[in-house]
Amino acid sequence: MFSWEYPPRIVGGIARHVQELSEALAAQGVEVHVITAIHPEAPNEATENGVHLHRIGTPPPPHSAFLEGVYAMNAAFEARADALLQTLLNHKPARTQRNPILLHAHDWLVHPAAKTLKHRYKLPLVATLHATEHGRHGGVYSDLSRTISHLEWELGYEAWRVIVCSEFMRHEVHHTLNIPYDKIDTIPNGIHAEKFQFPFPESERAAFRARFAEPSQPLLFFVGRMVREKGAHVLLQALPIVRAEIPNAKLVIVGGGYRAHLEEFVRFCHLEPAVQFTGFIPDEELLRLYRVVDAAVYPSLYEPFGIVALEAMAAGAPVVVSDAGGLKEVVRHEETGIRTWAGNPESLAWGILRVLQDPAATRQRVQNALKAVQRDFNWTRIAQHTQQLYRKVWTEFRNTAW
Repeated sequence: MFSWEYPPRIVGGIARHVQELSEALAAQGVEVHVITAIHPEAPNEATENGVHLHRIGTPPPPHSAFLEGVYAMNAAFEARADALLQTLLNHKPARTQRNPILLHAHDWLVHPAAKTLKHRYKLPLVATLHATEHGRHGGVYSDLSRTISHLEWELGYEAWRVIVCSEFMRHEVHHTLNIPYDKIDTIPNGIHAEKFQFPFPESERAAFRARFAEPSQPLLFFVGRMVREKGAHVLLQALPIVRAEIPNAKLVIVGGGYRAHLEEFVRFCHLEPAVQFTGFIPDEELLRLYRVVDAAVYPSLYEPFGIVALEAMAAGAPVVVSDAGGLKEVVRHEETGIRTWAGNPESLAWGILRVLQDPAATRQRVQNALKAVQRDFNWTRIAQHTQQLYRKVWTEFRNTAW
């Protein structure tokens, strides 16, 4: 596996995806090595939950010299993976029995190293495209975006098979990157639903919730990066409409990134008592926050999958989402949650009020949602599907001239 982020480095959803998929594969007997960037709070070489981790190379800086940083990181990835492959290929069972060895790249940031090693060792490459540059920005408008989009296309071109997390993403990578439709496999993201089912006594719950809202206040919750595609601005536009009917509703916004414009909007609308920005919070607090909210709201404008919706559903929080991207496939309207029109504050406000004003229907949707998460989005099932894809690739590879 190649991934530029892996816990404790968590920038987006890739880190958790790669970790939980790798651990589930390891639990099923697959030897998994993850090549990822260094982190000051993690050892460079380690085995965690059956996964062999090799942290090397500095992650790219967020702004200046970004592409140069990506290529420097890939050079380090390539060197470490090269040494690892030499060891694996020279091991006697691998040499005599030709045990399967595959390369699996997660997104364009690791493409240069994965492509080089694919051709050097003539090994099949599988790629997971978690999002596209076109989708994130609603188009490709700059030289940097054109470069990134080209690298995404090239990764899809070099890969034996391309994995996406939703049917929405399957159509997107087909149309925006010209990847053949029949080369793309949809395998959803997953979640460990059990991690949300920890003991949480009522007294402890009430004390924790009091940090964010009064007992009588309905508590709305958003978690995500402060970027346009996550739609926090749409939620803030919807809040006055909600408060027109429920004046004491409170909103907690969790996530890192630039938010000065959002805070200015809150001041402009005199919503300061009703909105709390927490910034980044640790997982331990985030898990508890899911358990005390009255609605988890995700008004994304672009969402390849929507893992945050799964987290809320697993925690027993009612969900209100937009109909953007993969969220339509994660949340079934009026069955496991409420779907609203993307980019429409009035529709979003309607969805929030639908949850808050009909507790009986909301409780039924919460029960349905938990069952759906446990049945359809568990990592054991997802790892089995991934293994089936690996076997298919290896069989085709062994029966095909390079």
